Amino acid sequence: MKKTTLFLVILDAILSNAQQSPKNIASNQIKHLKQAMKFKPPQGIKFIENIPPQAGVINIPYAKYQLDNGLTVILHEDHSDPIVYVDVTYHVGSAREQQGRSGFAHFFEHMMFQGSKHVADDQHFKIITEAGGTLNGTTNSDRTNYFEVIPSNQLEKVLWLEADRMGFLLDSVTQQKFEIQRATVKNERGQRYDNAPYGLASEKTAEALFPKGHPYSWQTIGYIEDLNRVDVNDLKRFYMRWYGPNNAVLTIAGDIDMQKTLRWIVKYFGSIPKGKDVFPMKSTPVILPETRYISYEDNIKFPMLKWSFPTVPFTDKDAKALDFLADILSDGKSSPIYQAFIKSGKATSASAYHYSRELSGQFEFTIRSNIPLTEAHQLLQETLDNWEKNGGATLKDVQKLKNKYISDIYERLYTVQNKGALLAHYQTFFGTPNYLPKEIEQIQSITPQDVMNVYYKYIKGKNKVVLSVVPKGKTELKAAEDNWKMYERTIETESEEYKGLTYIEPKDTFDRSLMPSATPINIPPLQIKQGKTSFETPYMMMEEKEVPKTKILISFSAGHRYEPIEKAGISSILADILKESTKKHTAEELDDKLSALGSEINIYSTDNDFIIQLSSLSNNLDNTLEILQEILYEPKFDTADFNRIIKRKLDALQQRKITASIIAFDVFNKIYYGPSNVLSIPNIGNETTLKNITINDVQEYYKKMIGKKTMNISIISNLNDEKTIIQKLNFLAKLPNASTGYIEPTIPNITQTKIYFVDKPNAAQSEIIVGTNALPYDATGNFFKATILNFPFAGAFNSRINYLLREIKGFTYGTRGRFEGDKYSGRYMISGGFKKDATDSTVRFILKEFDKLLSEGISESELQFTKNALLQSEALKTESPNQKLSLMKTIMDYRLPTNFKEHQKQILTTITTKELNDLCKKLFDKNRLSIIVVADKKNVFDKINQLGIPVIELDINGNTLK
Repeated sequence: MKKTTLFLVILDAILSNAQQSPKNIASNQIKHLKQAMKFKPPQGIKFIENIPPQAGVINIPYAKYQLDNGLTVILHEDHSDPIVYVDVTYHVGSAREQQGRSGFAHFFEHMMFQGSKHVADDQHFKIITEAGGTLNGTTNSDRTNYFEVIPSNQLEKVLWLEADRMGFLLDSVTQQKFEIQRATVKNERGQRYDNAPYGLASEKTAEALFPKGHPYSWQTIGYIEDLNRVDVNDLKRFYMRWYGPNNAVLTIAGDIDMQKTLRWIVKYFGSIPKGKDVFPMKSTPVILPETRYISYEDNIKFPMLKWSFPTVPFTDKDAKALDFLADILSDGKSSPIYQAFIKSGKATSASAYHYSRELSGQFEFTIRSNIPLTEAHQLLQETLDNWEKNGGATLKDVQKLKNKYISDIYERLYTVQNKGALLAHYQTFFGTPNYLPKEIEQIQSITPQDVMNVYYKYIKGKNKVVLSVVPKGKTELKAAEDNWKMYERTIETESEEYKGLTYIEPKDTFDRSLMPSATPINIPPLQIKQGKTSFETPYMMMEEKEVPKTKILISFSAGHRYEPIEKAGISSILADILKESTKKHTAEELDDKLSALGSEINIYSTDNDFIIQLSSLSNNLDNTLEILQEILYEPKFDTADFNRIIKRKLDALQQRKITASIIAFDVFNKIYYGPSNVLSIPNIGNETTLKNITINDVQEYYKKMIGKKTMNISIISNLNDEKTIIQKLNFLAKLPNASTGYIEPTIPNITQTKIYFVDKPNAAQSEIIVGTNALPYDATGNFFKATILNFPFAGAFNSRINYLLREIKGFTYGTRGRFEGDKYSGRYMISGGFKKDATDSTVRFILKEFDKLLSEGISESELQFTKNALLQSEALKTESPNQKLSLMKTIMDYRLPTNFKEHQKQILTTITTKELNDLCKKLFDKNRLSIIVVADKKNVFDKINQLGIPVIELDINGNTLK
């Protein structure tokens, strides 16, 4: 059979799953969606359309309605799990801002969590957390969305909350809240842009790529000077202009009763007045008059080259072909960019990406280079020229990507959050929630000629922005001399559309101040099948009917901690080399075979485990397992592959040394584990250990450590045939009975509180870790009880530590504390990035909170909040395949009963503050803490020295400075 024919057959097999299994939705959804047309919607809302499951079509069924005030409502029923996703998307992002007034949309996203008329200050997070849910908001150039994932019994409460901030926010937007959130947004900018390696690349590119005044010429986060300029009344007018119900889409997906949900929607949203009319923004082509060369210096090890070409909005007919072009050029080991830059060792990373938005798009090549950027610049052009000369996009390339894209779409249908977010996106930008079949149709219609057409139209010989990011003091590494400079920014006065806006408070016939109550949630027990293979390896399996895929996680006790310390990193090297060539096929051929099947095999090493994770369309499981068998039993252990992997690890170590958060974590590990423990060294090794490792060492590690004795298998599949799936894994019986013979090194006890200071010159923020010895993992003992204790102290968003340092002081974008434990040891850590001028104050406040916790303990109200939150959050913990795989692995690793969560529930229900506060005094001692500070010495060191705590200066490798 010809290869091209094979690709077509595989694609047909993929799409045939849609006919077998809606099952990509729970079976009773058809019935419920049909009922959507049988009942009359309540007054104030009209029925628009009902899209049921369709044979032979991959779609997301829904019913669509609209309130009289213009709010669009989309409902999707899925009763697979007792959870619901709620999404309110406002069609406003940074593109609606003006020059000199950037960052408004994102700033206002922060303000929306600060309370409203009937929701007290800072209670939004607390209410959702106590309800067992998760929540967030995101802003991009074109929209802002707010979303929650909650146990289904909490839906009315969430609708009440979302309606309150849609209709009753303004009077709660105070100057004090405004100033705190302004500080928080600045911290976010510092953490994600100013203090991050290459963090300003997107900002610099956008300034040069888009014309002055174009709404994509600034970043969503905004400029600091604009954030300093804005006042609270500016934000209030922004809210009145854009946050009306007629500019929003409310999407609810999950375990819902449609009639009841519609009644709640009308009750809480129906009285909110319609906002000012919103009209679509006009999309105009972006034309660069010349190729623009720009550059900047950064605190980095590897220079970066970035080419950016203007393209088209995602609604344009060329957008999908541009997506294909990007992936053909750089996705996979056979792609031309991978071959030219990664396999050759000339770059640490190399990619092509098409970033398409509502008004325009940009096609980008990004190379983090091991060679001068003049050479990388030339090599990139030669790579494209050679690719075109050799035929460009082929039918094989295109068919392979079609299979991959369809498989990826199935991945997005596993959870109600993914499905709900897709429906909201499609409605907001395409005017219909039912765009998924159209998107699949677009994918299927792409031809190699389409790909070449967009290459010629938008890339070949076209003007572009060429950005060089070079290490400080090494401007000679630039691709070319700059020929474009940033213009002087215009500061516009407020647009006329913000004049004369008035706030009209909704009028209700009920008491909106009463928060809806919730009935108890019923979380059904998990149906886990378990047993042993014919070769005595334990396995667990769960059925997942919604998507026609099978996922298998194979775990060995062969991770980082089992390595000889002098050869630290060897398990990571083994994982990488198994993803390279076998005796039968090159790495490129294997990668192509997997892509053609819509399958993935990922191999990686963690501190404890060596993991093989497989994902396959169930129809293609046999072929995928055949590839895995070849990888496991016929690895080539090629010297060239090995040398390339070692170089990549050494490059990665250099990259670690420029990222403050990683420096802090690596230094903490070195202090905490001590010099005789391999875990004091990064998982990928260090410069010394990597040089000690030979390819023969890797082969011996493979023979010694990858075996049946420490293996367990977790399976998720839509195939309800346990016996057949297990039989397909019989090839694993050929593995040896490898044994670790492991003895855990003693971890030194922290006996005195000390500060370990690492200088990071010119750092915009300070990274801080406060840690101490704690407990090994146990599911129902003191480790589990300690996690209950930590939740109100530093684990939740509204915990004492985060609330104080983020919401009251404005020192950080966010900080959390956590207990970490495994079979052998455990520790406790509080970590985060903080304003550099608040470094000493942050340390002082954290120590003060430890004092308070030890002297006063947690309160009854904090414990009740924690019980409510943790008990109800169990509904959210086993929806996705990865959650299920992780749970099964944990059960097997620690030999837990499958109903151990019932025991946890009993502990949560009965535990007292006295029991937790007694445990607290056993666990924490303010005089036994290791405090890591990575900061700009010239700005903060003197203040740190005044804290009265011994300070030890270290270099970035954690070595003591003389």
